[in-house]
Amino acid sequence: MAVDLLNIARTGVLAAQSQMGVTSNNIANANTVGYHRQVAEQSTLESQKIGSSFYGQGTYVSDVKRIYNDFAARELRIGQTAMSGAETRYTKMNEMDQLYSQIGSMVPDRLNDFFASINSVADLPTDFGMRDSMLGAAQQTATSLNQMQSHLDSQMKQTNSQIGAVADRINEISNELANINLELMKSGNQDSQLLDQQDALILELSEYAEVNVIPLDNGGKSVMLGGSVMLVSGEVAMQVGTTAGDPYPNELRLTTSTGNQTLVIDGSKLGGQLGELFKFRDETLIPVNQELGQLALGIADAFNEMQSKGFDLNGELGQNIFTDINDPTMAAGRVGEYEGNTGTAKLRVNIDDVSQLTGSSYELSFTAPSTYELKDTKTGDIQALTYDAVNNQLTGGDGFSIQIDSTPAGFADGDTFEIRPNAGAAAGIGVVMTDAKGIAAAGPQITGEPTNSGETSVKLTSIDRTDPNFPITDSELTFQIDTVTNTYQAFDSTGAAVGGPTAFTPPQIITPYGFDFEIDDSSTGGVIDTYTFDLSFAEGDNSNAVEMAKLVDAKLMNGGSTTLAGVFEGTKLDIGSQTKAAAVSVSSNEAVYLQAYNRVQSESGVNLDEEAANLMRFQQSYQASARIMSTAQEMFDSLLSSVR
Repeated sequence: MAVDLLNIARTGVLAAQSQMGVTSNNIANANTVGYHRQVAEQSTLESQKIGSSFYGQGTYVSDVKRIYNDFAARELRIGQTAMSGAETRYTKMNEMDQLYSQIGSMVPDRLNDFFASINSVADLPTDFGMRDSMLGAAQQTATSLNQMQSHLDSQMKQTNSQIGAVADRINEISNELANINLELMKSGNQDSQLLDQQDALILELSEYAEVNVIPLDNGGKSVMLGGSVMLVSGEVAMQVGTTAGDPYPNELRLTTSTGNQTLVIDGSKLGGQLGELFKFRDETLIPVNQELGQLALGIADAFNEMQSKGFDLNGELGQNIFTDINDPTMAAGRVGEYEGNTGTAKLRVNIDDVSQLTGSSYELSFTAPSTYELKDTKTGDIQALTYDAVNNQLTGGDGFSIQIDSTPAGFADGDTFEIRPNAGAAAGIGVVMTDAKGIAAAGPQITGEPTNSGETSVKLTSIDRTDPNFPITDSELTFQIDTVTNTYQAFDSTGAAVGGPTAFTPPQIITPYGFDFEIDDSSTGGVIDTYTFDLSFAEGDNSNAVEMAKLVDAKLMNGGSTTLAGVFEGTKLDIGSQTKAAAVSVSSNEAVYLQAYNRVQSESGVNLDEEAANLMRFQQSYQASARIMSTAQEMFDSLLSSVR
């Protein structure tokens, strides 16, 4: 038996041909996204013993391997998730920044125009043209808030739509991965093309959420979202979807379902695009809505309050310019009731002190038998509320009380509500005054004695100028108010007593002198204070308009630390700061992703220079093996010729 040169040459040709085929495929797919470089592993055939020596029998391609580094692929997925999330965050924050810096500028501009019109009325309090302009400016201010709220509502709808679109794409990927798993199980996990498709889908999935991949023995891969939500298990695909929010239906929640089972999951913890969309909505968009509502409440309350302190052109107490802060149109959405509540309690929120509002949302929880707790969702601070059985309300909130429109028994242990005191205000604010005569430019003269305690204040609630005892200049009335005994006594301009002491029910004092007023007593044990009332009226009086104009610089909001315009500017600055931080995050995460990508490419990517060199090497090998075949043929022909 001799060495079979022809067979050895044949194996060499076939092996070289296979090598060139793999190399050619690499070159052809150099620009194919998700393609992993392949390498043909070449082995020698078993040697054959001829005489006392062993001779090789040629070569063969034992395997075509797909170059894949699981650690590098996982690192790339993590980088992809972080970068995609950062880009989504920046995109949404940039949209919000543009909204506030461009379109949103109309809010402070219109508010400044309104203050300018008030100054004009203060200069010419009887000029109807100035008064009409002031009402028009008030309407423009309200409209700017309405329009800004409309833009924020559009942002909410757009974000919800994006969440729904991402969920739909995740479902498509889930189904495709399940089908690929099934095919891989059939092929024994040997099909490189299917494996590339699988990895490409998983990498795309990592854009939308954090992905955990679990290799299976049968060749497939199970995939989890966020480390807790099973999306694909072998050939079984789960589905994600959306459902109405709880307690606010327009704030979509994410669900996962398989068969007949559906669970609600926390989308903000999934990472990637999906996680950042939920975070943007819950941590930025909703608080911004609250702060805009806070501004609307501040504007309505401040000017309505100033109106109530002055006289209009008819000499009557001023009425509201803007919608009342507790009107149903301003109060829509202040209370959200969770689906899991088992009680029957119905609540509504009443704003008591706008200056104490914080712009936060709160979680109200009830624990039997009588514990009511309010948790600030922004700070986490918890405060206990007090149940007022007389008025059937809960007090102790930051500038608001919670009215219970049912018996206390309507609460069940564990019932929870979300309280958003500012919700609906920016959409509901409007101008209710229709006659410019109603602007209260004139002001009463109510003077407290220097010796007063400083713990009381008075406010007119009604007047009747036709009453003969009505106090005007030279006929002022002075009231000594005793909040210890809840009595008052009136004195004329000469100091003579003209009535009383008369009992009253706090805070209302009803007098027989053509006007009523309220007293606000913040003392602990009661005090005795004195106030003098001169309620004369002159059309040219501008004292209340002057006080109204001073509101431009008054720190009325956030516990007396912020002006009206400052509320909006604070929101704008916060959004700008978040946008810059998001831009920095994008840059850093892109660098991390690029590093991971380059690592994958260095191992699994196609290097055209290297592949070209391989192609030449395998071509030479092919030619050499072919030369062996021709040499063997020549030898065989010579042998045949020699025996003829």
